[in-house]
Amino acid sequence: MASDPDRSPGFLLWHVTLRWQRAIAAALGPLDLTHVQFVLLASTWWLNEQGADPNQLTLARQAGTDVKMTSQVLGKLEAKELLRREVDPADTRAKRLRVTPAGARLARRAIEVVERADAEFFAPVGNQPALLKALRRLAAADDR
Repeated sequence: MASDPDRSPGFLLWHVTLRWQRAIAAALGPLDLTHVQFVLLASTWWLNEQGADPNQLTLARQAGTDVKMTSQVLGKLEAKELLRREVDPADTRAKRLRVTPAGARLARRAIEVVERADAEFFAPVGNQPALLKALRRLAAADDR
């Protein structure tokens, strides 16, 4: 006998994720960024702000993205002149990533837009530390 979908955490999470992704895509549309482009640009900007010039592998790990897809998306961000990929003098096979001034401005603006969209989306459940704690536990479970 099939279980009730309304009692399936995975099924419910799937639907919540789809709704959230649509909300984020709508928020980022006017900035001409896809969700993945935003995540990679914002992650690169954040790492740069922390004093790091990450390579593509480091960025993919930080963002939780596939390395090959990360490279393709970085190419699009580079074509938009939002970041630069420069050869690492210590390892000529690696590319170091730096956001451009335009990329930094857009990253900060996009982060504000996404944070507003998140606040609106999650408003019905309130600012619940238990929800954040549960999400962190589930996110960390990826390392198993």
